[in-house]
Amino acid sequence: MPKVLAVDDEQVMRSLLEKALPRWGYDVTLVGDAEEAVERFAPRRFDVVLTDLRLPGRSGLELLDQLKQLDPATPVVVMTAFGSIATAVDAVRRGAADFVTKPLELSYLELALRRTLDQKRTTEELERLRPHADEREGLGGLVGRSLPMKQVYSLIDKVGPTQLTVLVLGESGTGKELCARAIHEASPRGGERFQAVNCAAFSETLLESELFGHERGAFTGADKRKQGHFEVAQGGTLFLDEIAESPPSVQAKLLRALQEREIVRVGGTDAIKVDVRIVAATNRDLEAEVKAGRFRQDLYFRLSSFPIRLAPLRERQDDIPVLVEHFLRRDGLDGRPMSMEAMVAMTRYPWPGNVRQLENAIARAAVLAGDGPIGLEHLPPEVLAVDAPAAATAGDGQGGLDAQLLDLPLKEARERFERLYLEALLRRCQGNVSEAARRAGLGRASLHDKINKLGLDPDAFR
Repeated sequence: MPKVLAVDDEQVMRSLLEKALPRWGYDVTLVGDAEEAVERFAPRRFDVVLTDLRLPGRSGLELLDQLKQLDPATPVVVMTAFGSIATAVDAVRRGAADFVTKPLELSYLELALRRTLDQKRTTEELERLRPHADEREGLGGLVGRSLPMKQVYSLIDKVGPTQLTVLVLGESGTGKELCARAIHEASPRGGERFQAVNCAAFSETLLESELFGHERGAFTGADKRKQGHFEVAQGGTLFLDEIAESPPSVQAKLLRALQEREIVRVGGTDAIKVDVRIVAATNRDLEAEVKAGRFRQDLYFRLSSFPIRLAPLRERQDDIPVLVEHFLRRDGLDGRPMSMEAMVAMTRYPWPGNVRQLENAIARAAVLAGDGPIGLEHLPPEVLAVDAPAAATAGDGQGGLDAQLLDLPLKEARERFERLYLEALLRRCQGNVSEAARRAGLGRASLHDKINKLGLDPDAFR
């Protein structure tokens, strides 16, 4: 249960908070002034502080400053009268996570607290992942540096060395096979075979033969014995793509193979011991498939012992510039300039086909651009159709973008943009690195590394 320290000198307000916060699932400690708040406060003791700005003696702003010195990681939400919004904005500049106005609208207060705690959890997750994945822009064939991808990298780091069966979930084009290969490469089986089979590509009889093999004469056309994917992958990893498309008879044999670690070829009687690790994948909701009777519940439980979900590209749009650079570099075009208008248009598009669609769009754009820079006119029509006016004006100086970026190669533009972004962020946060890290969604140590690499001095922005 999240712990809240609430500071308000009005008894009526304290009574209101005492009733409302526990109802929302918070453990609340109530105090009447800044002095008592500081006495009760200790780093990591509370998940969030809620304070009025008008307090007797020391003001809420002074309390905010002191709490931020004691523990920059504990977010502070401030309350202020409607006529004093300018003061609340000043509080946000000094490190407050959010503000709400009085008279309190309880639904908005609940939203502000939930949003603040969600951001705190995100920041803590990034800090936890930082030693392993904070600076990684890829793992195996996977590419991205967003929080969803860093979570995937962390899960692969954990499950790779084990023998657990893994279920990779995600829409088509999100990179499920790449994730499976990364798991294989991170395992003790990494030097052995990685065998992939698409369960949707075969009829029921053929899929059974593909997976388990068949004896000579097992069916028409079976003129010789054939090993299946389980035998071919012996000692390695077997990737079962689109597992939800497998028919019931095959599901029953898969369950036995997982439970008993043995198979029987089609038309055969002898059990064959197999030593393979299974990684399965699907773009369907397997729980819904189980409820609909199309997928065996016992097989689902066997497969889903360690699920990994790959987020669609629309949920990690900050990975798009990284992916664009990756595809251009892979195709030997890493020096190819791309206009900022084109990049903005791509980040606005939801990419229903995910990374695979983006990859095809970049390949098409590079061909159309010839030896010149990639611009808006080289992007697919569907990309330009999304908020085209905004995309077309993105590079004209609006939003703080430097016009010089338009003439730079993508890698240099990224570096230049990162400097501009961090300078603007430090200026907005008045040199407060902890607050800048929170707003950027980075761990404090990670942001410090970036600041040092760019030669920026936070004190210059205070």
